[in-house]
Amino acid sequence: MDLHLTPEDRAMLDGERGLAVQMAMRILARMVPVYGADRLLDITAAHIDSALFQGDATLDYAERLAGLGAKVVVPTTLNVSGVDEHGWRAWAVPPEWAEKARRQMVAYQSMGCQPTWTCAPYQAAARPVFGQQIAWGESSAIVFANSVLGARTERYPDLLDICAAITGRAPAAGLHLEENRAGQLLFRLTGVPRALQEDDSFYPVLGHLVGKHAQDQIPVLDGLDVEPEEDQLKALGAAMASSGAVALYHLVGITPEAPTREAAFHGRAPSEIIDVTPETLRAARRELSTADGAKLDMVVLGSPHFSLAEFKKLAPLLEGRRCHPGVSFLVTSSRTVKALAAQAGYLDPLERFGGTVTVDTCIITTPMLPPEIQVIMTNSAKYAYYAPGLLGTEMVFGRLEDCIRSAISGKVERDETW
Repeated sequence: MDLHLTPEDRAMLDGERGLAVQMAMRILARMVPVYGADRLLDITAAHIDSALFQGDATLDYAERLAGLGAKVVVPTTLNVSGVDEHGWRAWAVPPEWAEKARRQMVAYQSMGCQPTWTCAPYQAAARPVFGQQIAWGESSAIVFANSVLGARTERYPDLLDICAAITGRAPAAGLHLEENRAGQLLFRLTGVPRALQEDDSFYPVLGHLVGKHAQDQIPVLDGLDVEPEEDQLKALGAAMASSGAVALYHLVGITPEAPTREAAFHGRAPSEIIDVTPETLRAARRELSTADGAKLDMVVLGSPHFSLAEFKKLAPLLEGRRCHPGVSFLVTSSRTVKALAAQAGYLDPLERFGGTVTVDTCIITTPMLPPEIQVIMTNSAKYAYYAPGLLGTEMVFGRLEDCIRSAISGKVERDETW
């Protein structure tokens, strides 16, 4: 496929804008055909997953770019890092890991990236707007930007995302283009009670079900009788992007590109219609738990990162209660949201309860857990899906209220009425 470069693209590729820009453009130019494109387009923002330390190779890459004088040319936020920069000593993080992760953080900040350190940058920085062309990494952030905000981004992998931020360019392909944003599969809610649709735990379970079936296709969901809260949409998309590779979903009558079913499908017929029933939802919920006993070592919340609204909801549920001494209670969030939660008084009940907040990172991206933690409970489908493979732990999925009740009693307790 012939690659069509603008004069400015060619100048970057030839090294006229410096060695760092040249390196970034060379990588981009090699990747354009992989995306099925023959040209690049301008982006106006980026979110970088490459800042996550994953070994010496990612650190060397970051420090090489920084050493060449790389600077981002669009507003650029940073995803979670490999360490809670100031709180890692309270956990089992090896000092060598922490130091290398810190160096990688410094390298990306030196390029002009905003130190947001969150997988939910729409909570901690300026949001993209409808139709805005961006280059975002991190699966849950990508699906939120495309689906809830209506911005335009492909799924950008580590190491390529920073190249887009340095050049301000990205492949003109995939979900950047309107014609590729049409729904493909129809998921119809059938017989799902309104009360269940209002329950927070419904959305991660629904997302897990849809993601497994859709994989990398664009699902359209119809039949919701309620308008979900933002955190429910966040949980829905994060689950789809974990069990599948969904980068865009449409909710008929709710998300910005789906005022009607016909609009969501761009006037085409769905390739498949799948009915979502209480029975299929219960089966999906069962898949999110791998532990089958009452043993519990830890409760973890915040994947994607806990929002200010979630802290507000959590605080009264903890007031006047205490966590069992044999259970750790952890919330992961961003620096910005933690500061806002502290200012609002939402952290005081958590601290009195015996809980902890970790920022900058999360349990699946840093080696923070001691070996005695074997069974973890969460209300996050993303944590529940990834932790068994990445951490080697057993997982229990439950509602937020289940997680709190279990943390207090010291053993798994769940309301499984639905």
